[in-house]
Amino acid sequence: MNTTYDERAERAGRITERMIQSRSPWQDARARFLKNKAALVSLILLILVGLFAALGPFFAVWSNQDIDWDILGQIAEQGQPAFANGHYFGVDELGRDLFARVVQGTQISLLVGVVGAFIAVIVGTLYGATAGYFGGRVDNIMMRIVDILMSVPYMFVLILLLVVFGRSVGMLFVGIGLISWLEMARIARGQTLTIRKMEYVEAAVVNGLPAFSIILRHIIPNLLGVVVVYATLLVPQMILTESFISFLGLGVQEPNTSWGALISEGAGTMQFGTLWQIGFPIFFFVVTLFCFFFIGDGLRDALDPKDR
Repeated sequence: MNTTYDERAERAGRITERMIQSRSPWQDARARFLKNKAALVSLILLILVGLFAALGPFFAVWSNQDIDWDILGQIAEQGQPAFANGHYFGVDELGRDLFARVVQGTQISLLVGVVGAFIAVIVGTLYGATAGYFGGRVDNIMMRIVDILMSVPYMFVLILLLVVFGRSVGMLFVGIGLISWLEMARIARGQTLTIRKMEYVEAAVVNGLPAFSIILRHIIPNLLGVVVVYATLLVPQMILTESFISFLGLGVQEPNTSWGALISEGAGTMQFGTLWQIGFPIFFFVVTLFCFFFIGDGLRDALDPKDR
């Protein structure tokens, strides 16, 4: 028997409604995120910055340490950016290719930001979830330790670690990550105090699951929404910290470089009219920070349980 147009439309509407109702919370959050134009554009720009860092070495004619002696004199004589001989971004005051150095600076700054945030999120989430789940005296002791550590000046501790253990990229990873987990621990602890009262956690306790198994299988997975949002906001904070340390000359050392080191070098030559030396690293630095902030804002709106 043939069905009418209205019946087919009604059937399609019911199927669509069931599909919408059957979507998981993460699918719903993804749909919300994709509707945020600022976050979506920021994600595309951030992917382009990542591609620049990954593929840039294949397009660089010069390495980050090669000196172009033929073109070096043009900067002192004319004060003009030397874009000839494959120098897409010109050269610095020592005749080194700025494109290759910006590529390396992007790699190191992004790596420090992502690895530092990863360390901070892992340590802070495990610590905070453990304190919140056990509660009582364990919670008081663990969180008092966090309060004591937060009272110590953040930058002082980082500089002290770099001076004592050496100024290397690896030490930057460890130093920035290990002193940035405190706020994440407080956030995870606050969320865990609510999650541990849920029925599925109580059922796991009744079934005799070990405490740490409950934390890993039930508590932490339900913290992922908050953790993801905080991680996207923590990455630019890590990049800012690394850039500030490198700007002071205590971070990444030659022959390596980062955005902070490049900005510091460019600031020292601004009086000679070589603005391109500071302009390109500042451009990538600012664009990346804004992208992470907009993505974090978009994820916060998408994962906000009050909007579901």
